[in-house]
Amino acid sequence: MGRYRDRVTNDPASPAHLASMPRAEFAFPGPLRDQLVAAILNGSKTSTTGLVVDYEHEGDPLPEVGDRSVVIDSDNRPVAVIEVTGVRVVPLAQVDLAHVVDEGEGDTSVAEWRANHERFWHSEEMRAALEDPVFTVDGTSLTVLERFHLVTDLRLTD
Repeated sequence: MGRYRDRVTNDPASPAHLASMPRAEFAFPGPLRDQLVAAILNGSKTSTTGLVVDYEHEGDPLPEVGDRSVVIDSDNRPVAVIEVTGVRVVPLAQVDLAHVVDEGEGDTSVAEWRANHERFWHSEEMRAALEDPVFTVDGTSLTVLERFHLVTDLRLTD
């Protein structure tokens, strides 16, 4: 009996294992999250960018290599497990094209990527989440550049 329970607990798709993992929620529920989750599931998204200030506001530690999390879709369902393979903290002005391309959002230049991300970070939703109605970023804002890979597509385990 003990071996079976250990196997189930160590299974990355088991409910007990998933419940113990932190949640990875890309953007806010809706079309953008749906797009990002689809890109993770099809393998075109292998990096993401967060703001240090967002981690600080939430009281969350910065990601570390080896961390695993459960990707949540817009319907609040777990759809994948990802594992962090790299983390860099850099000012927004130092985000490079390789990172931009690996985000899998279709941006072909750093300028295009930055404009799209600034639009998101300056949105009412983001400002509300940070509890700062005038929040803004600039080239000196610290970003968390995270690389990850897909460990388990949970849609395949149903």
